[in-house]
Amino acid sequence: MTDYYKKALILILAAIFLSGCAGMKHKPIESDQIQDKQPGKTMTESLSRLSPGDYPDFRDDMNFAQIAESTTKTLDYLNKIPASRIFQYGPDSYTALQLRSSVKKFRDFVSSKPNHSAMNEFIKKNFIVYKAAGAPETGKVLFTGYYEPFLKGSLKKTARYKYPVYTKPSDLLIIDLSRFGYEFKGKKIKARLNGDTLEPYYDRYAIEEKKALEDKAEVLVWVDDRIDLFFLQVQGSGVIFLESGGNMKVHYHESNGHPYSSIGKYFMEKGIFKKEEISMQKMREWMLSHPDKISEVLGYNKSYVFFKEEPDGPIGCLNVKITPGRSLALDRSVYPDAGLAFVSTEKPVVEGDGKVKKWEPFSRFIYNQDTGGAIKGPGRADFFWGSGEYARTAAGHMKNNGDLYFLVLKP
Repeated sequence: MTDYYKKALILILAAIFLSGCAGMKHKPIESDQIQDKQPGKTMTESLSRLSPGDYPDFRDDMNFAQIAESTTKTLDYLNKIPASRIFQYGPDSYTALQLRSSVKKFRDFVSSKPNHSAMNEFIKKNFIVYKAAGAPETGKVLFTGYYEPFLKGSLKKTARYKYPVYTKPSDLLIIDLSRFGYEFKGKKIKARLNGDTLEPYYDRYAIEEKKALEDKAEVLVWVDDRIDLFFLQVQGSGVIFLESGGNMKVHYHESNGHPYSSIGKYFMEKGIFKKEEISMQKMREWMLSHPDKISEVLGYNKSYVFFKEEPDGPIGCLNVKITPGRSLALDRSVYPDAGLAFVSTEKPVVEGDGKVKKWEPFSRFIYNQDTGGAIKGPGRADFFWGSGEYARTAAGHMKNNGDLYFLVLKP
């Protein structure tokens, strides 16, 4: 451990003990052990067990396309963790071994591409179904979307390619406080040392406008559009097509620790757009027509993401590749990882000019394989659409209420 990190750790521990929160009541606890022993109230109340008569109509609009791929990735994760690890489904607990059995049973049945009636009969006979509590005000889950963006870039800085995609800075400190006591479960500190003072890490304004990272972080690649770079950070991964040929896949590595703030709120607070008018496309168009306001708009979100290069992707929070249309991002403190789920909401019908013509209901089976800084609480979910123009349009416009269910094989 370098002197820099030793000094930082001493400062952090001193702050914890002076706050009167820690004492010596608990030995260090591994974060996955904490979840196994005492699930939080939010987690136990986020899902309610349904009687078979209240099960939804299980109809898959993709006719099981790509479900095998997503299932395989979920099993890759479940096979790597201890079979005894506990996952909380509302008031009930299941082991990783039970989840493996659930996923395998589902995989074996859908491989025959059953019809609608057979699927519903199969689930009623073999599975317990839980419904998500949703937002307290509506009882519904708000579904938004994300996608894998494409950008243009260069390995060298030029007059055109001048916006850096940074790796994790060398002076970024990340301390997992849950190892110091149960009362710090799920809490991390991201900071930097400034002399003898521990301070929050640089925010977006300091990084972009003050060039705070020029001697502290390497640049993976340079891109030609700062707005596209901002949305790359929001999405968490993307593909950058290089001027010299070939491409580079980049993926979320770390963030600066500042809370994520949606720039959509900036547009509403300024009276530029109403809530129902906001989309990624409209925000981008407005910024391009008001270039003098771009720094102000982007700076509204103090959070900043650092990337690493990946040979494949995009990769979700379970460290497995996520599947277009079959992967969901949820709050990990609320809903169980790797869960077999079922969603019912709306998707856009897009015209040839890329505009949304209408919205139509859809439902499908999906897996919880990812998370996101803006996805907090039982009433939020983010749907991965993949890449390409439709994915970009759907992700940019989607903000539709719906229902979310989880399925577990009967013991």
